[in-house]
Amino acid sequence: MLMVSSKGRDMKENKTNAMRILEQHKVEYVVREYENGDVLSGLEIACRLGLDPDMCFKTLVTVDGRDGEHFVFVIPVGCELDLRKAARAAGVKDIEMVKQKELLPLTGYVHGGCSPIGMKKAFRTFFDETAMLFDRIAFSAGKVGMQVEIAFEDLAKVVDYTLADLVRDAI
Repeated sequence: MLMVSSKGRDMKENKTNAMRILEQHKVEYVVREYENGDVLSGLEIACRLGLDPDMCFKTLVTVDGRDGEHFVFVIPVGCELDLRKAARAAGVKDIEMVKQKELLPLTGYVHGGCSPIGMKKAFRTFFDETAMLFDRIAFSAGKVGMQVEIAFEDLAKVVDYTLADLVRDAI
């Protein structure tokens, strides 16, 4: 299966671990690339790619403040993770964000390029329940400057996840 980026280039040389896993599971995907010279928010990335920001998700890694268990939460790029809701979904009392310097050794991914697919270790993963509202969703391909877009129904082929209400309510 040959995947082509949204810019029309052959992706053979640029494959990430997440893309290789998608291919192993025969999940069709589209790679969307953007210039990554500036630090961009998820909303800015969605805008540059011409995608609906509500169907674009960011991957956040957390740690249980008591026993050190790690969890992955995937939420819309324009939202903030509600740590209380996240802890409740994971069935723990206290969750905090992993420090940026710990992200690469823990997951194999850098800040801004963290994908819910292909981490060094399989952590319990939660997607915000809004993901099921879309036929297709986009998230990091595992490298800053690259997003993958897949059919939501194919997500379960590559990630063992739970849907939950994870974001802060609008004020």
